[in-house]
Amino acid sequence: MPHKRNPVLSENLTGLARVIRAAVIPALEDVALWHERDISHSSAERIVIPDAFLAVDYMLDRFTWIVDGLVVYPARMLRNLDASHGLVFSHRLLLALVESGLGRSEAYRLVQRNAMQAWDEERDFRALVSADPEIAAHLDADALADVFDLEATVRHVDTVFERLAALAPKEEPVHV
Repeated sequence: MPHKRNPVLSENLTGLARVIRAAVIPALEDVALWHERDISHSSAERIVIPDAFLAVDYMLDRFTWIVDGLVVYPARMLRNLDASHGLVFSHRLLLALVESGLGRSEAYRLVQRNAMQAWDEERDFRALVSADPEIAAHLDADALADVFDLEATVRHVDTVFERLAALAPKEEPVHV
């Protein structure tokens, strides 16, 4: 797709992920026979272990390069979030209802009912939830404001990226 950046690199990572998952099969099959070590184990391990590690190393390098060059458009991201009619907050609403003492299946039913209405009728999820007396019986206006707080939703994103950066020390890239 011409409008995408790095599609071949991303597709390459997806394909290699399948290769890595496939390497797990002989490794798991070896587990059942650890007490009967023979040449059949080592022959598979001699291939899948180094190949998998080399592929993962290559994938991490390539993915780091992609992320380093990532161009982010915050205004566009907000427009995309708004296009969901606020449904991105459904998980926070579910958790808040459960924390309020409501059973998970009942909370799920209430959230899903409002979410489906918001999606089907292209209505604001927050407005529907605020007008729902069954939800109001469990969450007051302040609690709902917390549920629909985008800043609270993404408050740990910097920590996540700092942890990822610590796992991948800067090196000279092997590709250009």
